[in-house]
Amino acid sequence: MMGTPLVLTDFVKRAERYFPEKLIISRTAENMIHRINYREFGRRTRRLAEALTKLGMKKGTKVGSFAWNHHRHLEAYFAVPCAGAVLHMINIRLSPEHIVYIINHAEDEILLVDGDLFPLIEKAIPLLTSVKHIVVMQDNHELPPTDLKNVHSYERLLEDASDTYEFPEDLDENMPAGMCYTSATTGFPKGVIYTHRSLVLHSLALGLADSLGLRENDVSMPVVPMFHVNAWGMPFAAVNFGTTQVLPGPMFTPSLLLDLIEKEKVTITAGVPTIWLGVLKELEQNKRDISSLRVIVCGGAASPKGLIQTFEEKYNVPFIVGYGMTETTPIVSLSTYTSDMQHWSKEDKLNIRATQGLTVSLLETRVVNEQGEVPWDGKTMGELTVRGPWIADEYYKDERTKEAFKDGWLYTGDIAVMTPEGYIKITDRVKDLIKSGGEWISSVDIENALMTHPQVFEAAVIAMPDEKWQERPLACVVLKEASTATKEELLSYLEGQFAKWWVPDDVVFLNEIPKTSVGKFLKAKLRDDIHELRK
Repeated sequence: MMGTPLVLTDFVKRAERYFPEKLIISRTAENMIHRINYREFGRRTRRLAEALTKLGMKKGTKVGSFAWNHHRHLEAYFAVPCAGAVLHMINIRLSPEHIVYIINHAEDEILLVDGDLFPLIEKAIPLLTSVKHIVVMQDNHELPPTDLKNVHSYERLLEDASDTYEFPEDLDENMPAGMCYTSATTGFPKGVIYTHRSLVLHSLALGLADSLGLRENDVSMPVVPMFHVNAWGMPFAAVNFGTTQVLPGPMFTPSLLLDLIEKEKVTITAGVPTIWLGVLKELEQNKRDISSLRVIVCGGAASPKGLIQTFEEKYNVPFIVGYGMTETTPIVSLSTYTSDMQHWSKEDKLNIRATQGLTVSLLETRVVNEQGEVPWDGKTMGELTVRGPWIADEYYKDERTKEAFKDGWLYTGDIAVMTPEGYIKITDRVKDLIKSGGEWISSVDIENALMTHPQVFEAAVIAMPDEKWQERPLACVVLKEASTATKEELLSYLEGQFAKWWVPDDVVFLNEIPKTSVGKFLKAKLRDDIHELRK
């Protein structure tokens, strides 16, 4: 067989050749909507590759992107790795300290920065040790007022470059192509390198019928940020398949997302639960047409059953829950149904939909505890481990590698059970699992149950120290507007669903629950806040 390398340059060439008129619809910080086709995308991507090469980008050079979801960021997704360099997608929602750390740790030499985000980078420049050039991405050719040297206009650089630039032919599929850092809750973020091979295989997996089934006739709108685990790989895959892309840009609202879905006839979209809770609230207040959607993909945190049920039963939109992490590129599993489930009851199907799903093709997962791999009984807990061709095997220059990667497996830090059908159900993070009287309690299960209550908007459950039982669960709840549910009402609601010792001892009502930069509950801060509140 031919030893053809699996490299991202083939994605650009395919889009140019077979889908030149298909569109990328992009909203930018200036609130302008751009419509460029894949022919123009290819030309601009080649111009960017040449322009960055003139600035000193070579094979292996780290180029950081500090940007929202738009066409310029998509051009960087391909121009940088297709020239043999490495695109570091910087999470703009990290703390300033962590942003400085990851730029220095990655040794980024060029930064591609959105104009509206430039002030954040400008403040950090004195602390950055490797950055030589900053390229400002905005709709005009103007540069923000600054005393910094080597600041360039993205559009002017492209004007001065050639669209006949040829990508190098000697790219190796195992070369680094991209990198992201984890959104750490403790310590500094950890870097993960993605190779051309891993991104190509991951993209192909997203097109499988039993995965997301991404295809040419889809209109894809990743709401998940392009700076967070490759926007779950959707932009890469969409270019390969010739999929129309809708990139919603910065500071969007539920109303704006619904405008895009209606106007552009979006068929597949993806984001974290907080996004879809907001969209659902807007839908309930203002009727919208979302009939074009064939699927919503949700991940990053547990999805409330009520959220899934409402989209599927009221709006007739399949709502698939997925699981992944920075270290896994990220898709590991999806809550798609098998043919055996077609005659299952609505409740049983909903229970499956709310799991983290069935392991996708080419990956292998296990749940292990001290006794070894756990039985598929839906009860026995252990740590989820993963291996496969798009799973990292180390952190970038980080001694914490040895904690997470053992014997060829990634130890995810997530506690899970396996259902009898082989579906993964996350019950907690290792550090968040509640141990009461020697028995484990799943905070995630209690949270999911609370969020099915009609008056609850969000709920997080944390462990509180207890002299008798070691730890006891505490429910932290955000009610919907104008709701009046009491502690007694919510605890009574839980009593019929769990063993008595699982039911929290108390409920604390909050205005909001602290979250990480990617929308996950930040339980470490929540615990600190509650301790401070109770002093």
